Amino acid sequence: MPDQTGRTVLVTGASSGLGLRSAEALAQAGAQVLLGCRNPEKAETARRRVAAEAAGPAPTIVALDLADLTSVRAAAEEVDRAVEHLDVLMNNAGVMAVPLARTAQGFEMQFGTNHLGHFALTAALAPTLLRADAARVVTTSSMAHRVGRIRFDDPNWQRRYRKWSAYGQSKVANLLFTFELDRRARAAGLRMVAAAAHPGYAATHLQAAGPEQSGNRLMLRTMGLANRLFAQSDAMGALPQLYAATMPDVQGGEYFGPKGPFEQTGHPTRVGSTRTARDEDAARRLWELSERLTGERFDLTTGMERPRTGR
Repeated sequence: MPDQTGRTVLVTGASSGLGLRSAEALAQAGAQVLLGCRNPEKAETARRRVAAEAAGPAPTIVALDLADLTSVRAAAEEVDRAVEHLDVLMNNAGVMAVPLARTAQGFEMQFGTNHLGHFALTAALAPTLLRADAARVVTTSSMAHRVGRIRFDDPNWQRRYRKWSAYGQSKVANLLFTFELDRRARAAGLRMVAAAAHPGYAATHLQAAGPEQSGNRLMLRTMGLANRLFAQSDAMGALPQLYAATMPDVQGGEYFGPKGPFEQTGHPTRVGSTRTARDEDAARRLWELSERLTGERFDLTTGMERPRTGR
């Protein structure tokens, strides 16, 4: 990783897993790291761990609950007041295969957290990003995007809910958003890179969250055993998004993942995505849908402006 001295990075979901490992690595390289966290106690524990690794400025906590757009807007305003510019927004946080639940604004939890929350955060932070010389927006997707499609007729699963299909929808949404953001930034002549990454199969708490919430002890034990036997570490899983966030050869619209068999483990490389993820019409429709649902809007054809608020 190149020296990150002088760069400011916001990592969402920084209290554990890929987010914490990314924050530690960025702080070790000299970056000023902002830890976007929902749980205050876990956030403070993460702050101490990252501070112990920091070669530059001490990390700071930004209270952020991606399942509540009020929190998203408040976090963006806090960041905009606190820093001169934002070099990297790492849209890392996420939930996976959880029982049916709703965000504060009534969105299906996976779509609302993994995609809509990050869409709104990116829009709200657009002015802060544009004050950087060459900002990057790095969004974490998943191999599960390969089974995902956007249910434009029912994106929030008002009808029969399928937790894995909902997860796949949220992860293909991450890629559609990334690629559309890149196209719009290029069309506007902006020095902004939008890229995506996935961790392969990395051992994090993400696998346990769904079984814990549903009370499925057998699945919880099964996922724990699979993590021990087959998964790579969360530190290795963080490498693709760290590559996308820091390496000088990264281009807008690229997607990174592990280079091992089936993209499950290994060091970062450029990887492919499905035709669905590259569907420009679907990306445009998702962008417009996301603006309507979140009430956040930015127009990259004329440059970014502070978005409207209110649903």
